[in-house]
Amino acid sequence: MAKNFLKFEYLLLFAVFVIATCGLIYELVAGTLASYLLGDSVKQFSFIIGVYLFSMGIGSYFAKFVKKNQLNTFVEIEILVGVIGGLSSVILFILFDKVDYFQFILYLLVFITGCLVGLEIPLLMNILKEKVEFSDLVSNVFTFDYIGALLASVLFPLVLVPQLGVMKTSLFFGMINVSVAIALCFLLSKELRRPALLKFKAILAFSILLFVFFFSDKILSYSEQKLYGENIIFTKATPYQRIVLTHTKNDYKLYLNNNLQFSSADEYRYHEALVHPVMANAKSIENVLVLGGGDGLAVREILKYKEVKKITLVDLDEGMTTLFATNTILKKFNENSLNNPKVKVFNRDAFLWTKEEKNKFDVIIIDFPDPSNYSLGKLYSLNFYKSLQNITKSETVIVIQTTSPYFAPKSFWCINNTVKEVFPNADAYHVYVPSFGEWGFSIASNDLKNDFSQIKRKATNLRYYDYQYKKLNFFPKDMIANDLEINRLDNQILVRYFDEEWGKL
Repeated sequence: MAKNFLKFEYLLLFAVFVIATCGLIYELVAGTLASYLLGDSVKQFSFIIGVYLFSMGIGSYFAKFVKKNQLNTFVEIEILVGVIGGLSSVILFILFDKVDYFQFILYLLVFITGCLVGLEIPLLMNILKEKVEFSDLVSNVFTFDYIGALLASVLFPLVLVPQLGVMKTSLFFGMINVSVAIALCFLLSKELRRPALLKFKAILAFSILLFVFFFSDKILSYSEQKLYGENIIFTKATPYQRIVLTHTKNDYKLYLNNNLQFSSADEYRYHEALVHPVMANAKSIENVLVLGGGDGLAVREILKYKEVKKITLVDLDEGMTTLFATNTILKKFNENSLNNPKVKVFNRDAFLWTKEEKNKFDVIIIDFPDPSNYSLGKLYSLNFYKSLQNITKSETVIVIQTTSPYFAPKSFWCINNTVKEVFPNADAYHVYVPSFGEWGFSIASNDLKNDFSQIKRKATNLRYYDYQYKKLNFFPKDMIANDLEINRLDNQILVRYFDEEWGKL
């Protein structure tokens, strides 16, 4: 009898471990998908965590009303959590471009999953309360709960997303949830009411999840094909973003988290305008730093100058730099620049890297994604530019991509004003890129005598830029914004400006 009781207790405690692990995985999947599809990872994760914890509280409250057949109810909830949590990513991917109320569905799925997970723990404690001393029960349940949560939080970014992707991860853990239900049905069949029916439900649920898991790649391809409306030839999920490459006729487009990064038809306009004004103007260009720009396209332009001896590229996402250093199609775009012996790549957070770096550079080219969330907004902050000041010489020239002065003038001039707070000499210019519209840049130096129109050298074989900097320096009044705050690390006003302006489009 004691042996059977121990089996009963340990089985249910193991179920707690699985509940915690799978529950957190579903939460992380929802947050990651929201970041991929909606942007602003900080806001999406914050909202999802809040809704999930709130719904767990609701579930825990209603657990007290379950008085009969508690073990049966626990198993049925385990099946439901596995099915709803497991299929959540599939549902969200398919519906994203088909419904106007996508966010409602997203938070509804998070709420339902949280309620079910919230029901399970107190229900389990009620099942065991007459068989285990209360202090031991609470200690054991929460120990397994927290261990499961830790395991999920470590595995998700390091193993699951890189190896399985978001959709397969949720389906896989859905099957784990249902597998626990199946195990309980068979091992505790004498404790259950109508165990045969529960076994049928659990096996059916597992079969559905397995079937969808088997076809998940095709489902993902279908949903992304509808989302982008273009022929998708490559996809990759990294711990930081989802990379999608599409092809239509002679045009290749790269999307990061559903945002267009470049079009091969006109990216040369952007990258020539980013690189050549600063390279032409700098006193020396022997030692060049590129922050961001993991696609190697800016590096391609830098390498057109024979004077360059060393290029340091710092990009957070190793998946991105590896892809552009190895993929046959993408290497053609950047002319194999990332494999050039002059180039050294560091996969680090540029915010931390600049604080630690001791070397000083002749030219610094900053090609970060737009400040659509707080993790990116910090890279446009006063604090970051002060760190940047420590790796510059008096004659160093810096250029920064600063989003669109036409679509987001507040964001554009907020960045420019923030740069001016650190670098005594700063200016702005813009170019027209058909895929993006008017796009802007800030250029800066410590040298007050530098007017940025001085041409010290030129590269050959440029398709767009003609070294006439003054032509790019004029801003009509519909691209001007005044009375803007500086983007400080503790207020991140830039992210609010950006969200306000681009959210209207």
